[in-house]
Amino acid sequence: MSEGRCSVALMSSTAAPAKEANATGPKAMELVLVKEQNGVQLTNSTLLNPPQSPTEAQDRETWSKKADFLLSVIGFAVDLANVWRFPYLCYKNGGGAFLVPYLFFMVVAGVPLFYMELALGQFNREGAAGVWKICPILRGVGYAVILISLYIGFFYNVIIAWALHYLFSSFTAELPWTHCNHTWNSPRCSDARAPNASAGTNGTLRTTPAAEYFERGVLHLHESHGLDDLGPPRWQLTSCLVLVIALLYFSLWKGVKTSGKVVWITATMPYVVLFALLLRGITLPGAVDGIRAYLSVDFHRLCEASVWIDAAIQICFSLGVGLGVLIAFSSYNKFTNNCYRDAIITTSVNSLTSFSSGFVVFSFLGYMAQKHSVPIGDVAKDGPGLIFIIYPEALATLPLSSVWAVVFFVMLLTLGIDSAMGGMESVITGLADEFQLLHRHRELFTLLVVLATFLLSLFCVTNGGIYVFTLLDHFAAGTSILFGVLMEVIGVAWFYETGLRHHAGDGARTGGQRGGAPVHAPPLARGVGGWRRRKSCWLPSAKTRARRAPHPRPSALRLAGHARVFPRTGVPAVPREPPRRPRVAVYLP
Repeated sequence: MSEGRCSVALMSSTAAPAKEANATGPKAMELVLVKEQNGVQLTNSTLLNPPQSPTEAQDRETWSKKADFLLSVIGFAVDLANVWRFPYLCYKNGGGAFLVPYLFFMVVAGVPLFYMELALGQFNREGAAGVWKICPILRGVGYAVILISLYIGFFYNVIIAWALHYLFSSFTAELPWTHCNHTWNSPRCSDARAPNASAGTNGTLRTTPAAEYFERGVLHLHESHGLDDLGPPRWQLTSCLVLVIALLYFSLWKGVKTSGKVVWITATMPYVVLFALLLRGITLPGAVDGIRAYLSVDFHRLCEASVWIDAAIQICFSLGVGLGVLIAFSSYNKFTNNCYRDAIITTSVNSLTSFSSGFVVFSFLGYMAQKHSVPIGDVAKDGPGLIFIIYPEALATLPLSSVWAVVFFVMLLTLGIDSAMGGMESVITGLADEFQLLHRHRELFTLLVVLATFLLSLFCVTNGGIYVFTLLDHFAAGTSILFGVLMEVIGVAWFYETGLRHHAGDGARTGGQRGGAPVHAPPLARGVGGWRRRKSCWLPSAKTRARRAPHPRPSALRLAGHARVFPRTGVPAVPREPPRRPRVAVYLP
């Protein structure tokens, strides 16, 4: 046996490893143990992984359970608009006939856009701004949707503060909006229990105690003359706003690990309350008339363009696309999660919730219409007037009115909280993924975001705050969301790949469905994306393509960290060979 020795040397026959342009840090190394015995070398090859740095070892956090993600998305999509907006639109636009354009836009626009954002966030594992590394020229779209989400938080948190104020006011033996014997009531106030209270004996317009409580007792609208006379913030609403901001912070400060637990309450509680209110509502007199008005079919309304426009806008706003929230939530999924199935489940739950809430709303509206002997059209409203005037007035006439009021406003509180959490998560995740300093100090950054939202929301809790609220509601989150969605579709279908078919290929790698399914590649989408060449700034030049050797299989070119495929363009590309690992020979005795 040869002389024993233990030496380590690099085998000279091994070439140096090729360096990747985007690769840094130590590489894997192949360890070859060589033992010479009786002139025969015995080798044993072992692959050693290099020690990871702290930044490499720290992977992106993921949801604790799949149900946490589903409940978060459902809780965000199912918000206050499902209760106060959809039932009114259905009643106004032909009743059951409105479901035709609603379902049409759900199939051709809602589900594809929803799935596109889920797949985009899950595949890139970044927020609304970071995903646009697929097309850097449109990175501003990501910052735009983050800004829109921040704008919405300025006034959406105020609605939750109103609901919290009503919740505290409901813990009384007699609800404060039942009679006109309070200091905030005006001489025009008429008792809600008195029939025909809409006009006085001399023809003057009369108001109900519920309307005056909201406008004069909560908002103090009578003390302001307009935007130029806002006045100081009301301490009652400011205190409620502080509680809302504190609840949002402690739900978000640890990321999806904490918010994923909160939604188990905030996303499920509304369904329990809606079911209880439905059982109570259908037993009221006049409830059948209200439900009949809700479902009355008028197909002649389908000839009006406004009906189709309302359906398209409702789909876009109800699902929450174009706000970066779906991208942020899906970025915390596992890479192989079936986001296609998630899109189908969540959009279906959202639509069914909107439709079923109409039975709850119109059962009470029919009851109010019969009680005051007026047509249902006189009591049917949308927006805050429905949930802060009409519904409280109806609850005040029921036995155990305080109990039903507490239950109702708890539902509004939970509906608003998880939607507000989604908007905040879009801002926090979108910016934290772009700037590592913010990512390392997430708790402090979350505190700064909620404090900034609180300070700007103070303008909405002043005497004239309803004017600021209306301004933000109509202009901050209207056309801007539609424009953001349009730019997202253009960026994905035109710049990112040759069309949605190739983006669906990314979705297939992340657990979705491969291209060809009509739900994520409808005829319109295939028409938009059916170009044979990429219109992208990353397309190789003609000289570069000419230098490449032909390849028999569909070529793949790795650009910007993603696999780009050119299946029908005939653009050849040389596949990347994996870098060679250095081999270390250890001679043992």
